[in-house]
Amino acid sequence: LHANPELGFMETRTAGIVAKEFKSLGYEVKTGIGKTGVVGIMKNGNGPTVMFRADMDALNVEEKSGLDYASKVRVKMADGSEAPVGHMCGHDAHTTWLLALAKVMAEHKDSWSGTLILLAQPAEELAMGAKAMVDDGLFTSQGIPKPDYALGLHTIPLPTGVVVGSGGVLEAGVETLDVTFHGVGGHGSSPQYTKDPILMGAYAITEYQSIISRAMDPRDVGVITVGAFNAGQNNNVIPEEATLKLNFRFFSEATREQLFKGVKSINDGIARTYGMPEDKLPTIVRKGYAPPLINDVDTMSRLNDALRRSGVVADKKLIDNFRAITGSEDFPVLYHGLDGVKAAYDFIGVADPKVFAAAKAAGKEFPFSNHQPTFVVDLDAIPLGAKVASVMTMELLAR
Repeated sequence: LHANPELGFMETRTAGIVAKEFKSLGYEVKTGIGKTGVVGIMKNGNGPTVMFRADMDALNVEEKSGLDYASKVRVKMADGSEAPVGHMCGHDAHTTWLLALAKVMAEHKDSWSGTLILLAQPAEELAMGAKAMVDDGLFTSQGIPKPDYALGLHTIPLPTGVVVGSGGVLEAGVETLDVTFHGVGGHGSSPQYTKDPILMGAYAITEYQSIISRAMDPRDVGVITVGAFNAGQNNNVIPEEATLKLNFRFFSEATREQLFKGVKSINDGIARTYGMPEDKLPTIVRKGYAPPLINDVDTMSRLNDALRRSGVVADKKLIDNFRAITGSEDFPVLYHGLDGVKAAYDFIGVADPKVFAAAKAAGKEFPFSNHQPTFVVDLDAIPLGAKVASVMTMELLAR
């Protein structure tokens, strides 16, 4: 999986592996949900319904880990350009944990009762995969039972052995959107005959941060990131359009709308300043969205107790008071709007303890972070994550 990463909605090979494994273990399998999503269902008598989800997609990041199984994959993008692909967020580990859980639960059916739903989701990095599966009838036309519990795991660059199981708000909400500035193109030697969308976009990028520093209440949390600026192809041509790819993080819907309104106001103001008519003001496409991830406090406490009893996680390495981060997940979209679903989402440390210790000694907080080219999952974290997933699931379904 690591050597053959696939981008969001392109996870055909990965989905095929998941579906094959599920079928071989006796699960009822549904494929092609939300384009490449896979669901395995095992009904094993009366009891609660537990859904365990893993994401499958990789990133447009060139791997520089030095691993002998590092990704060398490159793909053609929609615009014709070629881009590297790498599992620099650990979704290959998530998928492996899911398959390990599938095996454990299938082999120990005499120890649990209820319904298990194993869900392999596409396009988490786009914040669009969960919505695609829901829109494709995940809990309606696809006939998949609605869960009582929703579980998941994610890699984090803490030392292997550390597990974060914290109740309450764990991660921020996210929205991705594209802003396109429209201009009047022309020759680079004669800018007076043009309306330069690159200049408009450049000013917008800097002004967006004033929303955070001067429009928002300093006690609230909001993040605006411009992850890409796409415009033009030639050195001496002013293009007709410039597109900025934005990302918001927030802990409330009020903050989300404040960020959006602020961005729109800045866009329109800049375009008008540079002489664009009302029918040529910047356009915004709101794409992926996920609400903040909130873990059920009582469920997390129950699962933490089970992990301690099992001996899988040492007590001093189980963190139950983790401060919420502005990283985000579209995991909550899967059950958003369903009544009574209790969520429990853990972070699993995947940094080699020696590498982590060396980084701390050098004054670094982490040896690497998710989405960096040097992100590496310590292979010792693979069996640990599998055990954590199994203990959590079995605790909720045990007879």
